[in-house]
Amino acid sequence: MSPETSYGIDVLAFGAHPDDVELFCGGAMITFAHLGYRTGIIDLSRGELASQGTIDERSREAEAAAKVLGLAVRENLGLPDGFIDPTAASPHLPAVVDAIRRHRPELILAPWIEERHPDHVAAGWLLKRATFFSGLTTYQTPGRQAPFVPRQLLCYEMRHRMTPSFILDTSKAWVRKAEAIACHESQVVRRDAAAATLISSPLAREAIEARDRYRGSEIGCRYGEALYCPQVMGLADPLSHFRINDFPPAHAFEPTP
Repeated sequence: MSPETSYGIDVLAFGAHPDDVELFCGGAMITFAHLGYRTGIIDLSRGELASQGTIDERSREAEAAAKVLGLAVRENLGLPDGFIDPTAASPHLPAVVDAIRRHRPELILAPWIEERHPDHVAAGWLLKRATFFSGLTTYQTPGRQAPFVPRQLLCYEMRHRMTPSFILDTSKAWVRKAEAIACHESQVVRRDAAAATLISSPLAREAIEARDRYRGSEIGCRYGEALYCPQVMGLADPLSHFRINDFPPAHAFEPTP
């Protein structure tokens, strides 16, 4: 069976937990939807190890956030929170490959592989492996879906800064991104000092906005989100590219190598 060549959904983002995509590339998802693309999210786990919020509560929050993001689809694979396995022998690999083959995304967004949370790191490596395995004609999954190769895999930045391949202008998406994050009230509102988490601190959301403001300043706009392409990106028409992406002068600069 040869790899599937027709595409399904346009952009499919994966997160280890039900709020990850909103927090770290929610602006990109809103921007893609605004441009007319069909978007979706696959949450790998239900976040059952979270210090705050029940599984049912987090599921309802994810559904509410999906509406704000303008998603066409949102699914949860129910992998074990805290124990996502990215190895080749992982029992979780078939479920992720099957999800890719079912939805046939042109573009996959996955967590960057350097992060403070072990699940985020594992999710990044698992998606890199699953994207490769998805195209193997000899690799079978329980769903028996046809092999499929997406057009591209991009990594989104989380708390660890990465060197981006490009920065997406998310200025028009910031207000709705904040609304989507606020849908996850069980995670972003500190209910009990004894169960305090990093994301439930008001400083966490301020830091996310500050990061998006900084990334935006690098391309001369108010807000931006960094994305990384594992391979060198080619341009068929450089002049057309710069005409379409006619940004004003930048206000911040990363050091050159």
